[in-house]
Amino acid sequence: MAQQPVQDTDPTIGRLVSDASRDLSSLIRSEIRLAKSEIQISVKAGGMGIALLAVGAFFGLMALIMLSIAVAFFIHWNGRGLSLHWAFLIVFGFYLLVAGLLALIGVRKIKKVRAPQKAIAQANETKQILKRD
Repeated sequence: MAQQPVQDTDPTIGRLVSDASRDLSSLIRSEIRLAKSEIQISVKAGGMGIALLAVGAFFGLMALIMLSIAVAFFIHWNGRGLSLHWAFLIVFGFYLLVAGLLALIGVRKIKKVRAPQKAIAQANETKQILKRD
């Protein structure tokens, strides 16, 4: 089989490498642009979600305040129950009791947090193995 002479239109190895490098660079830039656009969409959606949660929490707090006032007036019962100042004091005491109870439970949960003993032991074992070699 006879070799055919190289034509001027045939690509050289240098040209092929150059074209492949340019195409790879273009592909990477396109992938980066795609990733940036996806991240921007995700960040916008996440930011909107956080804002909606904050507004919801604010309205929940307002509802709790209104409920507290309603309970105090319910205890007062249009003058037939306790005096209004005692009714509001009872609601305040209830919230103080709930806050104290939640704080106590939170402190007990925090005290149960321990270091990852198995991971530390495994790391020490690995360190000893590496020192031997």
